[in-house]
This record gives sequence, structure tokens and C-alpha cells, in this order.
Amino acid sequence: MSRPVPDHGLPRLGFAPHLRVESVPGEPVFLMTEDRVTTLAGGQVALLAPLLDGSRDLPRIVADAAPALSADSTERLVTRLLDAGLLHAYPPDESDGPERAYWALTGLQARPGAGRDALLAAVDLTEGAGGGLHEAVLAAGLRTAAAGEPADLTLALCHDYLDPRLGAVDAEHRAAGRTWLPVRASGTHLWIGPFFSPGEGPCWSCLADRLRLRRRGEAYVQHRLGQSGPAAHRPSYLPAGRTAALHLALLEAGKWLAGHRSTEQGSLWRLDTRTLESSRHPVRRRPQCSRCGDPLLVRDRVSAPVVLSPRPVRDTTGGGHRTFGPDRMLERYGHLVDPVTGLVGEIRRDPRGPEFLNCFHAGAQPPWAPERPPPPLHTPLRSPGSGKGVTELHARVSALAEALERYSGYYQGDEPRRHGSYRELAPLAVHPDGVQLFDRRQFEDRVAWNRAHGPFHQVTEPFDEDAPLDWTPVWSLTERRRRLAPTSLLYYNAPDAGTGFCRATSNGAAAGTSLEDAIVHGCLELVERDAVALWWYNRTRQPGVTLEPRDPWIARMRAVLRDLGRTVWALDLTSDLGIPVVAAVSARTGKKAEDIVLGFGAHFDPRIALRRALTELNQMLPPLTGVPADGSSAYTGTDPEAVAWFRHATTANQPYLLPAARRSTRPPAAPRPPADAAAQVHALVALLRRHGLDVLVLDQTRPDVELPVAKVLIPGLRPHWAGFGPGRLFDVPVALGRLTRPTDYADLNPLPLHL
Repeated sequence: MSRPVPDHGLPRLGFAPHLRVESVPGEPVFLMTEDRVTTLAGGQVALLAPLLDGSRDLPRIVADAAPALSADSTERLVTRLLDAGLLHAYPPDESDGPERAYWALTGLQARPGAGRDALLAAVDLTEGAGGGLHEAVLAAGLRTAAAGEPADLTLALCHDYLDPRLGAVDAEHRAAGRTWLPVRASGTHLWIGPFFSPGEGPCWSCLADRLRLRRRGEAYVQHRLGQSGPAAHRPSYLPAGRTAALHLALLEAGKWLAGHRSTEQGSLWRLDTRTLESSRHPVRRRPQCSRCGDPLLVRDRVSAPVVLSPRPVRDTTGGGHRTFGPDRMLERYGHLVDPVTGLVGEIRRDPRGPEFLNCFHAGAQPPWAPERPPPPLHTPLRSPGSGKGVTELHARVSALAEALERYSGYYQGDEPRRHGSYRELAPLAVHPDGVQLFDRRQFEDRVAWNRAHGPFHQVTEPFDEDAPLDWTPVWSLTERRRRLAPTSLLYYNAPDAGTGFCRATSNGAAAGTSLEDAIVHGCLELVERDAVALWWYNRTRQPGVTLEPRDPWIARMRAVLRDLGRTVWALDLTSDLGIPVVAAVSARTGKKAEDIVLGFGAHFDPRIALRRALTELNQMLPPLTGVPADGSSAYTGTDPEAVAWFRHATTANQPYLLPAARRSTRPPAAPRPPADAAAQVHALVALLRRHGLDVLVLDQTRPDVELPVAKVLIPGLRPHWAGFGPGRLFDVPVALGRLTRPTDYADLNPLPLHL
């Protein structure tokens, strides 16, 4: 349209450039966009609308509207339209056009026209496959930087976001203080973003760390082939898909160059070329990142004393005393669940069996340090985190917490280590024999034993006190001093794991709503496992625990199990420590294969101990709900030792599974616990000290997770796996009057606990 130059040097005023303006005599003024129509009623608007074509400044509008409209009326009406966002101020030197209409239509904050002056650098790491990047930049109307000329933004096209050359691109741009944008234009999913800006958010290394979690299998194969880095996959794309990815990426680049900034630019955007469904995936900075963060955070946390702070217990609805409830837990850590960039890929309900079982699995993969090979594909911790609970929410949160606990327990390379032998580091050093508790006869027979048993029950190499090892600080809550424990006893996949002296397990590892809460549950787990071992390997008959019929949840559980053709009962396993420990047992009824399943729980509150045992039992049931009662078909996803147990164990040939005859059924007794997590820790430490036991804590909380995780060691307490060294396993049952004399080594239960 023809626009005379204003006389006053003021902006021209007109309806926003994305609006089509139409007026019909006797009708309101119509303002139309691609998806809506706005009406402006009134005679004054009808008179003023033709003047708001962007060719006049305010004085000219006032003059041309007179005498039909007074100056005050015109200015008042123009102000109202400006406040409503319907009018636009056009600078004297700016023309109208589709670009300005786009910005007005979207409502994005940007500087229209600024992108035309900015420079874009385009880097093609696809080795010319398909070409088209330079042409696409020209078609987008963006200016490209000449060789050596600094650009406002760099677009890096690649086949793989784990291409190590992207690390070099990131380092170069971080050093220069410039922003860059990765793009993948091949595969079934097109990837764009995030924008990496120095000093703002994560770097490429933060993203790469997350992406590697989904490709552990590939990394393991590469390691076995003697190769490093990602595998070189064959490019897979359609020309139209590649072109679409380039133009969509340049659309994002153009918006960024025009000054548009939003939180979405910090995420990874994916387009599924099969369905055209898109999704965004968060990318967060790792505080301990060696490139953009502080790589000493973990070292400093682990090396510091464990200081307990008051943490009032505010939630008792689930399987313990927590400082806050599961809804807040999910609110705090739910962002860590994402199929592309999350530490946990997904949380899903186990589809087998009734929903009442509330068994959920959190898909997660273990991390690994860059200098270390990835964990083997087949490992005792290959299964995802599994959750249990009385409600779906409790079970979902439980699965998430277990997956994050497992992640936090893997060696990642930034843990503090001190190299030396046990003899050199004593008395600070913790002897692994006090934790693993193998008997010398187990070492002598270890080759045959290990060949016949699964990974949970492997006997380690005899510990060499003169062998140099890595040791990591742990804090003694009992003695209030720093000690050292073998790194390979504390972290999965630690560098010294290959020596075979130590085996890191999940025993005593716990996540919590606070570090104090995690320590409590780590201690309770060790107390539970110790009590289970005393019962299982000595095969003593224990008193029953009443399943309260007035408890609606227990009543519902018993009804569900009856529908599955099962019965359930509970045993009191409480040991000399006095903390209630319960075993829940369920078996098929009226069939040859009893498919006996067990669950265990420990807590200050005996009702919670029972509920923990019952929810753990529910967690074990889904694999058995589809198995024929005669056990004729295979048990899916179960190790051979467990299969043999399910097929052949019965209450007749394993009578210690049944409550003791002529013993009163009662809940275990215990003093009322403090209503504060730190006070509960102090109470546990004092109790265990009286029994000559030291409580050692490793804070495994990861800065990029923030979920408190504690690894607790209490040398002398029994793991529930087959460790037959001298000590409590033989002494406590006699002291408790369960046995008149210690069980002979040869008479211990030959069936290792398979759970």
C-alpha cells in the first residue's frame, strides 16, 4: 500500500500486520486472522478504522478524523486499541510484509528484521550425505558467515548427537562465548536443539551423558570390539525428511537470531517421521559436569563428615516414616523420567496379575565413567528399579526411587579414591570380610559353588591384605570419624571390581526424602536382611504374625490372593536387635507346584514392618500369575535357582516356612520410634553400638539427581545371601533360645535365598 512519509517523525499506527480488516455498513468492524474473528462495534470505530492502515502517525490520524471525531475521542480510542494489542506502531523506516505479520500473529517476543543482519555459521558433519545445507540456509533468507568470520549462531548438522566432533564444536563455542544448535536430519526421528549457550544451562557433555544411558548395549559391543565412541550407523532418511529437518532447524535459528528467547529452546525437540508426532525432552545441566560445572562436587560431598539435621516425620501413609509424602516426591524428581534424556526412561505398571498388586518398573540403565567400559549386559542389577506400595502412587514413587538409587550407586569416575593395601591403611580401613562374611571353606570351594549358583550368590576371591586397592571414605556414625572401605565394595562397576575381592551389592543402599531418612532405611534393610539370614540358613520355626482382619487393605489382599488360588501368612523374624522384622509367605493351594513367594519388612512400627513385607510379596507375584499351577511351562524372566524353588519347594519339605506350633500369633513389640528422621538415626546407632556394631555411611547422592541416597555398612550384620563365616549366624539363634547349639556348617540351609 502507498504510505506517505509522516510529517512528525513519529511511528505510523495501524492495525497489527497479521489482521485483515473488513467493514460492512451497519455491521461492526471485523478483524480476521487465520483462526479467529474479532468484532469492534460502535460508530466511532467504524469512522476511525479506514485511517488505521499504517500510513499515518497519531497527529495525522487526529487531523484526518476531524471533524467527525474530536481529538480527545480519537486519542482515547487509539489508546484503547493499542492497549488491546490490536494496533501496531510501525517505525518510519520499516515496511510491512509477511515476516512482520508472522511475528505479530505468533505473539513471540523478537526483533523483526534483526535476523536479516545476523550471521549464521553452518557446519555439516554428515560428510556431504544428501547435501542441501547451504541451499537451505539461503532459502531461509539467513546470512552465512564467511570462513573465519565470527557468527552469531552456529548450526551443526550431524547423524548422531554422540558424535565426538560435537564435543569439539561445543568446546570451541564455549571458549568463544557463542551459541550453537545441533540438528539430526536422519533416522526415524528428526532432532533439533537444544541451543547451547555458554554460561546458560547445560553443555553438550551434559546431554551426551544422558543419551549414553539409552545405548549401553551398543557401548558394550563397541568395547568388546576394541573401539571407542558411538557405532557408525548407516545414514537412514528420505530426502523430504532431511529437507524438512533442515528447514525446521533454520526456522528455529531464524527466531533465535531475531531475538526470540524461551525455555523451550533449552530442550531437545523430536519429530517422528512415521506419525508426524512431535515431543520435547528436557536437557538439564549436570552440576558436576567436568566441562561446565564443578567436577569436585562428589569428591567434596563423599569426603565430608555426615552431619545429621532435624527432619520431622510428616508422612506415614506408605511403607515407612518419611519427611514428606509420595506426591511431593514425584513433584521433585518426576522430571528425571523421560524416554530420551531422562535418568529413568519410563515408569510402567507390570501388566501381569491384578492391578491391586501395584507392581511398577522404572526403566533405567546404569551410567559408566568415560574411562571405564560400560557394565556388562548381564549383571545382577540389569533389571529396572521395581516399586511396591499400598497405592499406585506409592508404587510409582518406589520404582522411581529404586531406579535413581541404583543409578547413584554406580561408579562414575568423580568419586574420591585412595590407593593402598589394607595393611598400609589399617586401622582406618574396613576389612571386606566383616561385610561379606564368607567362611574359609566357601573360598576353598568357590569355583564349584560359583559354577552352580547365580550372580547374587557368587563367592569372592579370598581377600589379600597386601594387595593395593582403591579405597573410598565412609563416615562412622558410631565413632564419629572417617574410615575407608574398598571402592569396589561400595560402587557397582568400580575399577577394582576385576580383582574379585569385593562385590558391590544393593544391600544397605537406600533412597530417601532426606539423607537422614535414607540412612534410617538403609540401616533397617541391613537389620532386616540379618534377621532373614538367621532364620533362613538355620531353618528355625518362627511364631506367626496375625494378619489383622479389620485392616481393609489386608482383607482386600487376602481376597485377591484367594482369587489367584493362593494363601498368605506372616512370620515374626525379630532378632536380638529388637527391631520388628516380618516375613510374608504365600503359596498356591491344592496344587503340586506351590510357587512359594516371600516378602520381608523391617521397621520400628510392627504394623509398617508387616505392610512392607506384604507389599514386597505382592511385588514378587506378577511373574507367577501366568504360570500353570502344575509348573509345566517355563517361568519367564526368572533365574534357574528361583525356577527350581518354585517348582519343587513346598511347605512340607521346607517346614520352617510355616509358623511355629503352639506359639502365640502376635505382632512384634518395639518401642515407639522418634517422630524425627535424625532422631531415628541416633536411636539406631545407639542400639547397634550396644551390640558392638559400627554404622558406616557413604553419601551417594548425585548432584545431577539430588535425591538423597545412602549406602550403609554395618560390619557383622549378615547379608541375606549365602555368607557362612563365623559370627551372628551361629551365635544369635542360640542366644535367643531358638536352638540349643549352633548349627553345624554342613547343616546350614543348602538353598540360598533366591530373592
